[in-house]
Amino acid sequence: MPKKSDLIEKVELPLVAQQKPFSRRVKPKALFEKEITLTALKNAFVMLRPDIQWKNPVMFVVEVGAFLILLYILQLASNGEMPGHVPLSYFISLDVWLFLTVLFANFATSLAEARGKAQADSLRRTRHDIMSYRINHDGTVEAVSSAVLNRGDHVVVQAGQMIPADGEVIEGVAYIDESAITGESAPVLREAQSDRSGVTGGTTVLSDRIVVQVTSSKGNSFLDRMIALIEGAIRQRTPNELALTMLLSAFSLIFLIVVIPLWPMALHAEYYMMRYLKGDEVIHSLGTDVPTLIALLVCLIPTTIGALLSAIGIAGMDRALQANIIANSGKAVELAGDIDVILLDKTGTITIGNRQARSFTPLGDYTKDDLIRLSAMASIADNTPEGKSIKKYYETHNKTAISPPARAEFIPFSAKTRMSGISLSDGRQILKGAPDTIIKFVQDHHGTIPDKLQSLIDSIASQGATPLIISDGNNIAGVVGLEDVLKPNMKERFARLRKMGLKTIMVTGDNPRTAAAIVAEAGIDEFLAEAKPEDKLQFVKKQQAEGRLVALMGDGTNDAPALAQADVALAMNAGTIAAKEAANMVDLDSDPTKLLRVIEIGKQLLITRGALTTFSITNDVAKYFAIIPALFAGTLPWLKAIDIMHLHSSTSAILSAVIFNALIIPFLIPIAIKGIRYRALGADALLRRNLLIWGLGGLIVPFIGIKLIDLFMVSTNMVS
Repeated sequence: MPKKSDLIEKVELPLVAQQKPFSRRVKPKALFEKEITLTALKNAFVMLRPDIQWKNPVMFVVEVGAFLILLYILQLASNGEMPGHVPLSYFISLDVWLFLTVLFANFATSLAEARGKAQADSLRRTRHDIMSYRINHDGTVEAVSSAVLNRGDHVVVQAGQMIPADGEVIEGVAYIDESAITGESAPVLREAQSDRSGVTGGTTVLSDRIVVQVTSSKGNSFLDRMIALIEGAIRQRTPNELALTMLLSAFSLIFLIVVIPLWPMALHAEYYMMRYLKGDEVIHSLGTDVPTLIALLVCLIPTTIGALLSAIGIAGMDRALQANIIANSGKAVELAGDIDVILLDKTGTITIGNRQARSFTPLGDYTKDDLIRLSAMASIADNTPEGKSIKKYYETHNKTAISPPARAEFIPFSAKTRMSGISLSDGRQILKGAPDTIIKFVQDHHGTIPDKLQSLIDSIASQGATPLIISDGNNIAGVVGLEDVLKPNMKERFARLRKMGLKTIMVTGDNPRTAAAIVAEAGIDEFLAEAKPEDKLQFVKKQQAEGRLVALMGDGTNDAPALAQADVALAMNAGTIAAKEAANMVDLDSDPTKLLRVIEIGKQLLITRGALTTFSITNDVAKYFAIIPALFAGTLPWLKAIDIMHLHSSTSAILSAVIFNALIIPFLIPIAIKGIRYRALGADALLRRNLLIWGLGGLIVPFIGIKLIDLFMVSTNMVS
């Protein structure tokens, strides 16, 4: 049977006419896009169904109250009895605005859901079959549609063709155009047997040929998962959201218990004042009108946050998708906002990852020019970033390229030997490698170790660089310093995380000296040096045992155990299947710094929910001062002392409070969906800011709003 590697080299695959690459990236939509808004308005009426509305206890209470007032009005109309102390239009107005309150709440949730549904429909329209070349068990290649591919199938893809399904490169190396999913035009390298082997269906191979093992079954591809995530956001509620819903339900029950006794109290007050004034007729107040008591209940329960709670959660998931992150559930996104500790890999996350040769320090009788030449010779066949940087340094220094001597043999680098080099025709070997490896080699060949070597190695490592020793036969020629440069703005990012109250820990396989230098330069709190996969897992467990929530990002199979253990685990889409299956989030951009964005999205969700909850609770105070004096104004004149708003009349006061209670919901919809801008502040500073802006705002705005509504109704003769 032919080997897959033989198929890569020998099988001729025709360049079939492919459809144009399609974009799967979730793009933000305008807040009140016409089609989405119309869909949301329609769904707002559909959601008036009690079997849907009861899932939101607060708004269910409002809807039940509105129906009770409607029955009250119908009873008055059927009996021909009209209350003499207030006009019928007052009750009708109350009922209309209570129904509008429910509709506005439904519209907020429907708008968030409609935005997600529009994204799902857009993604669904991009699905199409791709011609693929499947390798059969007998080694032959068969042209089939991507729709018939199953998990475990092997397909050959060459330059110019689309990858037919999500999978993992098992043979070959190629540059891939992933702009369809990431929006990034620069091609990326995907290679078999590496931590960058994952590929996504619909992306295009730009060079070479690869064999891809399909890892997603039909209906479980990246696109299917994204559609399911968007549509699932409509139904999913996070633990914090469920807890807050229970709390709001408890508030509603408490206020219901408070409002019910007001009716007998008001009735008693009416008869008391009749006897006190020695009159023959009962002096009626609004405290004995059931519709007014329902209006009071609606205004006092936290209707604002009850109306916007679902929209806030769904919008948080939407922001994660816009950042090109697939999460298993809304819980993962929300949990990111509560993270205490972040574990970050050094290479590729904190630093650029490609170490560059920066210093050449000769030892013994060797000069710097000798050391540069010897290190370049040892790097002729080394195509790693480190080897390339040494050759580039030589070319810049000598204005010429390094060429191998005649009849020389190359010694390739391997993880086992941890060194590479060249064997000359006279038997002399020029090697470069890790300090302990080269030192052992020189000692085994009866060479001498310079006295200054260890201090030089320590000095280079203490500066955050990686030392490489160059040996010439059994002599040590000197040490090359490789520097792994910090990514741009990393120090500022870690300062921002510190302001959030988060602890940052760098995980690296480097020695402690090198790790300490990078930590000091970047402003990181701690580091875990010389870390193996099991060390990372144990470290995560230790932090969790101390009561902390841990976030981690990884891409390799060796990261899978720690990813499975972490509370928030973000895997790179280019990583291995094991890493992606262990994580609860996948970053489609494969950006190692995306974890910081995930945490900000989670915190923005929590802050938005907290701010609107604070606003909702505090604005009840103004409605209290508007309604309570109005309830008893006709019977207990001394309650005018707390009528600090001086509203026109009792009916005007109650109607103004109910109208404000309804109108504030659509005004806050943009904030609920877009979210409150997150600022990197500590917990105390965030609490003060929340109370100052949203607490004080929730206290002041209703006073102004209710008064303005009252003045408007009086000026337009809407109330007497």
